Amino acid sequence: MRALFIGGTVDNSELDLDDGAPPRHYPPNTGSGHARYRLHHVGLRQSDTVYAVYAAPDLADGEVERVAEERGYARRFQAEPQVSE
Repeated sequence: MRALFIGGTVDNSELDLDDGAPPRHYPPNTGSGHARYRLHHVGLRQSDTVYAVYAAPDLADGEVERVAEERGYARRFQAEPQVSE
């Protein structure tokens, strides 16, 4: 699974995550008690999560959706975006 970042200091960066459910925050444990990025949505292909979009905590949902669409994540991974709960 690929982690994709929007906003903050690592905007437009990517990294590989282990298979399974993506963590709700990234990094999962910062030591400070404050997450740097929150899971915004995932991309599903045939019930498998193929990417996870993480957003800086101060970004509005609409802005995250706009940027993700502009960058073409769903098209690139041939997946259907699903908002994280």
